[in-house]
Amino acid sequence: MTATPNSSNSRRKTAIIIGSGIGGLSLGIRLQSLGFDTTILERLDAPGGRAYQKRTEDGYVFDMGPTVITVPHFIEELFALERDKGMLGEPDYPPHTLTEDARVKSGESGGPRTRDYVKLVPILPFYRIYFDDGTYFDYDGDPESTRRQIGELAPEDLEGYERFHADARAIFERGFLELGYTHFGDMPSMLRVVPDLMRLDAVRTLFSFTSKYFKNPKMRQVFSFETLLVGGNPLSVPAIYAMIHFVEKTWGIHYAMGGTGALVRAFVQKFEELGGTLRLNAGVEEILVTDGRGQPVKRPVGKRTARGVRLENGEELHADIVVSNGDWANTNLKRIPAAARLVNSDVRVKAARQSMSLLVIYFGFRDDPARPLDLRHHNIILGPRYEELLTEIFGQKVMSKDFSQYLHVPTLTDPTLAPAGHHAAYTLVPVPHNASGLDWAVEGPKLVDRVYTFLEERGYIPGLRERLTHSEYITPEYFAGTLDSYLGNAFGPEPVLIQSAYFRPHNRSEDIANMYMVGAGAQPGGGTPSVMMSAKMTARLIADDFGIHKDVRDGVPEVVEELIREVASATD
Repeated sequence: MTATPNSSNSRRKTAIIIGSGIGGLSLGIRLQSLGFDTTILERLDAPGGRAYQKRTEDGYVFDMGPTVITVPHFIEELFALERDKGMLGEPDYPPHTLTEDARVKSGESGGPRTRDYVKLVPILPFYRIYFDDGTYFDYDGDPESTRRQIGELAPEDLEGYERFHADARAIFERGFLELGYTHFGDMPSMLRVVPDLMRLDAVRTLFSFTSKYFKNPKMRQVFSFETLLVGGNPLSVPAIYAMIHFVEKTWGIHYAMGGTGALVRAFVQKFEELGGTLRLNAGVEEILVTDGRGQPVKRPVGKRTARGVRLENGEELHADIVVSNGDWANTNLKRIPAAARLVNSDVRVKAARQSMSLLVIYFGFRDDPARPLDLRHHNIILGPRYEELLTEIFGQKVMSKDFSQYLHVPTLTDPTLAPAGHHAAYTLVPVPHNASGLDWAVEGPKLVDRVYTFLEERGYIPGLRERLTHSEYITPEYFAGTLDSYLGNAFGPEPVLIQSAYFRPHNRSEDIANMYMVGAGAQPGGGTPSVMMSAKMTARLIADDFGIHKDVRDGVPEVVEELIREVASATD
């Protein structure tokens, strides 16, 4: 019988996770629940990775990265874990999370254990989507509201919406509920699902898929834009991503009071309560790999095993497993010796298509009661062109004459992020990654000026320039430098069909034993819920590889068992 990690005749296994993004923190919590002693190494001065939160001297708080939180029960599961109680045998979607009333629409939306760490609240509408002619669509997951607005903006598409709704539901049920946690580690696992994907028409591009149902360009944009928030071009990503519509419709969009940084801090608290160690300012220079004789690897054949890491200060740390929550491409190109990589060779890594990058402006401005904001928490402001703009960003990689943007105004929900009488906001503009050759020292200030002029002249924030009290921005250079992303990509490998499922980087290294990946660069992909799913998928692989005892792997904390009993009695 396999010994439990904490039995008297075995020491606890040790793990090193490189990077403290949401994926890395989620896996750290899970590894602690599986009995490992885990150290997370973060090269920055605070946790979060892409979800880093910045506090300014003039009183503003800015989430630097993700702001859209979905699927609250993924978060609840992490906060419910306990030491040596991994819960990996429990349903990924407990029955109570799939009922018609599963989505919390008011009040506090976190589960009972989540509320011990952070306050989640639902956001409605999910997004206000502005079109270039000044009309807008409030996307809120309510079918009746959706039908009413389609009737006003594109009545010719009402029948098409009903068909889209039915087919997107089918993709959601198969692609997310049934296959969402599948790790495609070999070709047969992929081939088994191809017939279903073909039957659901989920392999054509998302924009082509939505165009089957909607004639009006506005509706085609409304039901395809969301993949941009995970780094995907609607013109290129497979239609499996139509499931995002139902993910949001089923569980809603939520906000962590205090910003996404509050959720990051809560995950750190949970991780440390379970005995984990977080080290800041601890950049990793190299992942240590040995051959079958325990010597530094010389060529990519034979046994190769990850043994630990060497930090940028020269310190060496050893562990039973090493996991990278960093950028997939630069993990391989910069931290794993080329002699240790056969599948993930330099040629393969450099040939992979990377997601686009971003210019993000973080700004604070005075509130003006005489000119109240007619904005929502999440605002999508689409430019005059859609397909052409996407082609220029992802394909031609040029600076466009126009732009679309995601404007986030969290102080409409959470005034604590700004000084009294002020708002904190950020606006995100998709731009090409650094294969473009654009000089962002030149282009950055020019684009920032254009964005501010647009927001002011179009009336989104009247008198913005005279009300500005804080302004800063990041470009692809931030992603390439501070976040160490290859070519300054913002979301990892682009989620096109040939880089999805089996063809996406694997969570278990194909080259090196005891080496794993987690987060946006691994399966299933980018986005806050996906990186939490990635952590669970990687945890299951590690549990299998190390023969974690069933009592630990599948153990259920008492608080969860009590909740299961309560739900069961309520449905009797």
